[in-house]
Amino acid sequence: MDVPSFELTGRVAIVTGGGTGIGKAIAFGLAGAGASVVICGRRFKTCESTLRQIQEKTGAKGMAYQCNISKKTDVETMVNDVFGSLGRIDILVNNAGVTSDYPFLELPEEEWDRVISINLKGSFLCSQAVGRIMARSKQGVIVNIGSQLGEVARPNKAHYVSSKGGVKMLTKALAVELAPYGIRVNNVAPGPVDTDLAAPVLSDPRLRSEVIGRLPIGRIGKPSEIVGAVIFLASDAASFITGVTLYVDGGYVAI
Repeated sequence: MDVPSFELTGRVAIVTGGGTGIGKAIAFGLAGAGASVVICGRRFKTCESTLRQIQEKTGAKGMAYQCNISKKTDVETMVNDVFGSLGRIDILVNNAGVTSDYPFLELPEEEWDRVISINLKGSFLCSQAVGRIMARSKQGVIVNIGSQLGEVARPNKAHYVSSKGGVKMLTKALAVELAPYGIRVNNVAPGPVDTDLAAPVLSDPRLRSEVIGRLPIGRIGKPSEIVGAVIFLASDAASFITGVTLYVDGGYVAI
């Protein structure tokens, strides 16, 4: 019996929001597993710096690309340029995301639109553009980065939990529609992780203690602890898995 392989040598992966936080850790992990990695984000210098660090450590090939994933023209240009330069796209990780805190009755429409546009619409646009290329080659993997807050709610997060709940259902819809093209689609849902995105909550000692108190594992996660789930789902070891949400959340949703 063959042992499933986590090897990604020869594959090309796009990681949105790959310059910092969880996205940066994922990009490093994919490169370490053998993939060529495209770091996509709004800040080109940040993406370029991360790519340089990855290349110095792993020797992996790759690209840095500035892109606003909430804009269709930006996404289509990015995907076409990556395919034209590297000749294939095997893996898409929809990681880019934003958040903020507002009581629902005070939530501005423009903030609702901003969070939904990046977290949910961005995943849709990138998956559609990359999916069309993957469909032609009859293979590919899309890994969405959702959140435990796509399953449970917290106060002041109506826009964020709506976006991540949408990502969870988008994952299922794409898994069903794209399976005939050989494309698998799954969702990794991190719990509380020490990143700049989570800093407004986790830097407050009272709120940090409250969050830790909800976690059976008793601590906040690290970006590196999300990487293994993504590599697994992107690899042939997960060849019979599609449409699932894998919670990497320290037990948050178990309670």
